[in-house]
Amino acid sequence: MMGPAHSLSGAAAWLGVGAAAAAFDHPMPWPVLVAGALICAGAALAPDLDHKSATISRAFGPVSRGLCEIVDKLSYAVYKATRSSADPRRSGGHRTLTHTWLWAVLIGAGSSAAAVAGGRWAVLTILFVHLVLAVEGLLWRAARMSSDVLVWLLGAAGAWILAGVLDQPGNGSDWLFTGSGQEYLWLGLPIVLGALVHDIGDALTVSGCPILWPIPVGRKRWYPIGPPKGMRFRAGSWVELKVLMPAFMLLGGVGGASALGFL
Repeated sequence: MMGPAHSLSGAAAWLGVGAAAAAFDHPMPWPVLVAGALICAGAALAPDLDHKSATISRAFGPVSRGLCEIVDKLSYAVYKATRSSADPRRSGGHRTLTHTWLWAVLIGAGSSAAAVAGGRWAVLTILFVHLVLAVEGLLWRAARMSSDVLVWLLGAAGAWILAGVLDQPGNGSDWLFTGSGQEYLWLGLPIVLGALVHDIGDALTVSGCPILWPIPVGRKRWYPIGPPKGMRFRAGSWVELKVLMPAFMLLGGVGGASALGFL
């Protein structure tokens, strides 16, 4: 799928988690719901770090473009080193390493560890990166028309405000994990969810997605998971734009309302 659809699906997924948390009598404070939805929307773009033309490659100028080239080469190297004889030959790393459950878990766990060990500045960095990506995905038309600096300033201001609100007693820095020193341990959850939602979205497209790697399927280690061929669509097609994106908006709205107790 394209960037806007990925971001919408990520936000909708976290709002759905918020609704489920409320249903199981462990509601999210509203700052956690908002921050998590934005982080998840941004994280839903991150697996495309292996693609030099993806939205994320433009998000941070030369830094993100250089990082995308490194990740593409790394992903390709891992694919070549681990492919079976049944896996096709490739010329690049797109939709390989960064499009797996293992990558999602490692990135999420690393973010949680960084948030706990690195303190406020680590939290601010995580929020800033994902808020910039969320703006690029959810407000992509406006982001394309404005300067990168303006988007970065918006992300920085949003990160600073959200961190300040979350730090207030009862606002959610210790949501879910309440032990001493476990503040912001939950930050990895929307990052894992965003990456997995991205992978599921790509699995619906023509090429499928090797979500299960390194678990083999049949004779392939990089088996492209997906529905039957007739149910798949091309990225950017009318199915994505006219069906899926409105569905994500509707589901996100219902999930958010339920999470906040309005339904």
